[in-house]
Amino acid sequence: MANIQQIVQNKLPKHIGIIMDGNRTWARNKGLDPKLGHKTGAQTLENIVRYANKIGIDYLTVYAFSTENWNRTKEEVGALMLLLQNYLEDFSKRADTENVKINVIGNIQALSKGLQNSIKRAMERTKNNTGIVFNVAFNYGGRAELVMATKKIVEKSKNNEIGIDDIDEELISNNLYTGGQPDPEIIIRTSGQIRTSGFLIWQSIYSEYIFMDKYWPDFKPEDLLLAIDEYQNRTIKKGK
Repeated sequence: MANIQQIVQNKLPKHIGIIMDGNRTWARNKGLDPKLGHKTGAQTLENIVRYANKIGIDYLTVYAFSTENWNRTKEEVGALMLLLQNYLEDFSKRADTENVKINVIGNIQALSKGLQNSIKRAMERTKNNTGIVFNVAFNYGGRAELVMATKKIVEKSKNNEIGIDDIDEELISNNLYTGGQPDPEIIIRTSGQIRTSGFLIWQSIYSEYIFMDKYWPDFKPEDLLLAIDEYQNRTIKKGK
């Protein structure tokens, strides 16, 4: 791997997506409660957000809770909801001082009022920050996102705001949760699983996928650099 200075001086990706996988397995392998795995994973995430902001990444989108995760036990789902609420309330204070803009994407209307309020407060508190945009995909699904965007476009058509000929790739992109943001150049998945799980399925059509055989709580800034270095090497080989 090139040294840190070389990696940062080379063409950095503007947008990185991460499927944070392996919190529960990490905890089970250590004989710990899965809740501790999620808590450790949340600390790992904060470290990665801070580091990505430091080296100049513009957007970071993480898969925190999928629409399929509701199938987990009520205890685990409840613990994840509480963890996110506490995380947002706590981290948004530090994010504000570190110029991080928090943006939660997904169907937040299906969440509890308390969690919805925490999300709104975190986003409002950091909305004017000009550093990294930190997208937290929570109660998110790629197909659900496309359905949501389609409904928005149909509604605009019914209201005569757009015509059929106005519907193109740009219009669809602008009606997604990530509207106005560049597509991710890199998508990282931890835990050794090799699948996309419906994460940013429209936005990731040209993304470079990097699968890492380590659990999310063990992910370090050095691993983020490895992924960026791999991306840079791939784009050099493609002549980009």
